Amino acid sequence: MLSGCLGTVADVVTAPVRVVSKGVDLATTSQSESDEKRGREIRRREERLAKLEREYDRQLAECQDGNRRACDEATDTYAEMQQIIPTIPVEPKRD
Repeated sequence: MLSGCLGTVADVVTAPVRVVSKGVDLATTSQSESDEKRGREIRRREERLAKLEREYDRQLAECQDGNRRACDEATDTYAEMQQIIPTIPVEPKRD
């Protein structure tokens, strides 16, 4: 009967340690998780820039056809592109 009590006591004593260590695991971010998050954010910006470039090309064509609103939109789109470009890392050229 005493051995059963000792097992229960051991479980009760180690439970706070397990809870704290689980909390630490949840609160910390590993390097690989951080890298993955950064990669997702860079891809999101690259996708946004690609979309803006397509919009800009379309707006510029309409502007050249005489659409004044398209000229204003192209100016705004270009400004947003200029804000995003410095936040995207440049890939080294491969030979």
